[in-house]
Amino acid sequence: MTLSPLAGKPAPANVLVDIARLVTAYYTGQPDAAIATQRVAFGTSGHRGSSFELSFNEWHVLAISQAICLYRQMKGINGPLFVGIDTHALSTPAGASALEVFAANGVETMIAAGDEYTPTPAISHAIICYNRGRTSGLADGVVITPSHNPPESGGFKYNPPNGGPADTDVTKWIEAKANELLADKLRGVKRMGYEQALKAATTHRHDYLNTYVADLRNVIDMDTLRGANLRLGVDPLGGAGVRYWSAIGEHYGLNLDVVNTEVDPTFRFMCVDWDGRIRMDPSSSYAMQGLIGLKERFDVAFACDPDHDRHGIVTPSGGLLAPNNYLAVSINYLFRNRPQWRADAAVGKTVVSSGLIDRVAARLDRRLYEVPVGFKWFADGLFDGSLGFGGEESAGASFLRLDGSVWSTDKDGLIPSLLAAEMTARSGRDPYQLYQKMTEELGQPFSTRVDAKATPQQKALLGKLSPEQVKSTHLAGEAITQILSHAPGNNQAIGGLKVMTENGWFAARPSGTEDIYKIYAESFIGDEHLNRLVEEAQVLVDTAIA
Repeated sequence: MTLSPLAGKPAPANVLVDIARLVTAYYTGQPDAAIATQRVAFGTSGHRGSSFELSFNEWHVLAISQAICLYRQMKGINGPLFVGIDTHALSTPAGASALEVFAANGVETMIAAGDEYTPTPAISHAIICYNRGRTSGLADGVVITPSHNPPESGGFKYNPPNGGPADTDVTKWIEAKANELLADKLRGVKRMGYEQALKAATTHRHDYLNTYVADLRNVIDMDTLRGANLRLGVDPLGGAGVRYWSAIGEHYGLNLDVVNTEVDPTFRFMCVDWDGRIRMDPSSSYAMQGLIGLKERFDVAFACDPDHDRHGIVTPSGGLLAPNNYLAVSINYLFRNRPQWRADAAVGKTVVSSGLIDRVAARLDRRLYEVPVGFKWFADGLFDGSLGFGGEESAGASFLRLDGSVWSTDKDGLIPSLLAAEMTARSGRDPYQLYQKMTEELGQPFSTRVDAKATPQQKALLGKLSPEQVKSTHLAGEAITQILSHAPGNNQAIGGLKVMTENGWFAARPSGTEDIYKIYAESFIGDEHLNRLVEEAQVLVDTAIA
């Protein structure tokens, strides 16, 4: 990747988005369903786009909302629909558009009390709490967010009654129906005026904030945390949890300093990411320079992205932890300090997460549940308690309550952040110090991700590669021990290939949005070995898809 000269520096005025133009484009643009880039397209985290590019505007939101209403009717889902929005500029108008459709369709809709912004985990938590013990009249939800994407982005996610991200069969149905409605100029969309929708008998207010905050004592050891009186810092990065953090500090009597309480849709307070764009990514050392610069003030500090489903952990001893490294530390700590969890509760990871997690799980004598990229693969296991923890390499994770029952089935950025404080309070060491101790015992991973060019045809071939097509027997000087095209945990296609040796591995996957494929690689030997892994991976993949 080419590093921008702006990377890690405060955002200059010339990179800020013109919010008035963005919102005007939301209401005035008319997408053409015959153009692929203007259609509804659900990825691993819902539909995303920008009104500037006619890929996310009012038409998309109206069509998706109507499609969700039709899906609910088809599946007999007639409980409340919990609705949350984040702080992106397009989220508030999209929330209004969605409510107009939900109310016109007679859907019992739960919107936030006081028009609070609502994190993704608060929606998952609300769905699960409502559905507990029920077999009918089940709730589901939507979150209007593009996650950590740049300020001009908009996004729309659907969570079915299990509380987690919708599976592919669900999103494909909603996507197809929404595109039918787009192509038919929205003629099948039921809609009423916004003021009328707010006053509809089916529109209700729900106190997401206080309900979620009060229940945190059942997933984090708040007594230990309060007793240690640690100096805690948090940067919500201008996101939906901005008022949640002060409420958490007050409710539990924590010494917690929210270093930035500003909400501004331009996100002008951010440091610029690696490519010169504003991106609220708590796993990026460039975007996180503001909090990293304050690391000496706190025993441990953390940040979350705009919908608070991702976390970033900053320590005085090691700065920002790499997401994979913190996942491994969290797993090692949780399975040693949650005695009420099931003895057979497994460790969930994606195929591109660190091999250090494999080593931690083996030492804990816990089953490893390895799945393709996408948090949806963890939802059922977290729901029934057969998974104690599920985590993605992109800093998304969730885990069970103290008693081993389900907390959330979607990514939750708040609880891994608070867990960093809990483990510091209990052990007297911050997460980076715990990571150092772990790697002394299990080996230190060296990892990277690089992009390589590929045509659409080559990307399609890569997505369908079989292990038999790889003719090499060695990789970076070691014998190949395993070649995967399907994840060992659930036998689902990984959409690419993973090749493993005793001390390293690489995985190659086509990008869903660009003419590139991504190579993830990790070595337990060193940087030189890691570079060899990447070089030989490119040759191996290019040969296989030639």
